[in-house]
This record gives sequence, C-alpha cells and structure tokens, in this order.
Amino acid sequence: MSNIEHANFPRAGFFRRLGAIVYDLLLAVAVYMVAGAIGFGIFTALTSSGLLAMNGFEHVSDLLNGTPLYKGVYQLWIAFCVGLFYVLFWSYGGQTLGMRAWRLKIQHPNGQSLSMITATARLVWSLLGIGNLWILINGDKLALQDMMTRSEVVVLSKEANQMRNWHGV
Repeated sequence: MSNIEHANFPRAGFFRRLGAIVYDLLLAVAVYMVAGAIGFGIFTALTSSGLLAMNGFEHVSDLLNGTPLYKGVYQLWIAFCVGLFYVLFWSYGGQTLGMRAWRLKIQHPNGQSLSMITATARLVWSLLGIGNLWILINGDKLALQDMMTRSEVVVLSKEANQMRNWHGV
C-alpha cells in the first residue's frame, strides 16, 4: 500500500464544503429530474393500463397533484432517489462528484469508508446541508453530521484525489 492511502489529511472547512455542495446541488437537481420523469412514466403506465383510475381527472398530472396519497408517494420516490445518490457516493468511494472537484472525501477518522447505514444517518443529520453551519461555531471543523456519525470530511492532496478506487481504503 502506498503512503497516500495512509496519509492524514486535514479536515475541510466551511467554504470548501460549500463549494462542493453547490456542485452537488446541480447533480442532485439532475437526479431529481430523472427520478421525476421515471416516477411520472410509471404513474402514466399505471393509469393507462387501468390499474389506477382517473377519478374524473382529465390529465394524469392533475390526478397526481390532486390526490394527496399519489402526490405523497411521488414526492417520497423523488426524495428517496436524491438521498440514494448521496448515500451511494458516500459509501462507495467517499466522494460525490462535487466533492471530487473540491478534493474532499468523507471517511471515519481512521480512514475507513462509511457503510450505507452510516451514510444514511449522515444524510439525515445533515439537515439538508444546514448541519454544516456547526463548523462556524466550533473550532474542530466538524459539522453536526460529522459528530453524529463519527465521520469527517477531509481535504485530499492532488495525488490522493487522482486515485480512482477509494472503496475499501
């Protein structure tokens, strides 16, 4: 194993994390749109096949928006897909694409990758990014989600960021 794999990297500050968040927000919007299109396609197929009745609505979108249960399931589906985007990237490699651009990586303090369960807990504790504000209050550069999941976001060297397979490091 190389020295890069065992190097201690400094923790990331607020503004570097914010840069990665902006990049990832653009990707999350794309995931949101694709998940929405897939969900709408499934919903349309269910109404076309007669498995879901139109209940007097003229258009499928009216039925979707006019029925609280359907609308709730649709929104839950989209939220699940966007959340899964983050959980998969964090647990398989420790980096989203925005984090890779800013040379950031999520890991446990011993360098171990997050499990899917820990990544999911991290997603919940991030409070849609608001948990990062905690960095401005305390001096150890740990956000709320870092403390609650015993993880950290570190700034990688250029060499370490070039490594393609972080899984298992």
